Amino acid sequence: MITVDGGCHCGHIRYEAVVDPDKVAICHCTDCQTLSGSAYRTVAPGSEFKLLNGRPKIYIKTAESGNQRQQGFCPECGTPIYSAPVGDAQVYHLRVGTIRQRAQLSPKVQNWCRSALGWSMDLKGVPQNR
Repeated sequence: MITVDGGCHCGHIRYEAVVDPDKVAICHCTDCQTLSGSAYRTVAPGSEFKLLNGRPKIYIKTAESGNQRQQGFCPECGTPIYSAPVGDAQVYHLRVGTIRQRAQLSPKVQNWCRSALGWSMDLKGVPQNR
């Protein structure tokens, strides 16, 4: 477990939390694709989540299963910050891109791979610009 801090792009939201680096995951589900605006989303389950600045706007997403999760994002710049169960949230799935220590949080598993975009599973042949 490591203590991390992070926030949104514009600085309106700042937070700290404790995350387990061994549980960092990539999710390829279509909801994560749409909500992230990308091919997948990388999350780190966190506890002891504490807002230091700002208050996220909450959107309640209902999955195919009927389960609901709150999606917290910055009301100013729109940066996705976390998802958590509706009600008394104990575990926040923090968006790794918002964590300042993100270089230490490499994914350990990929979920919902049946929904993955084919090209997103192998980027070795794609030229890299620096």
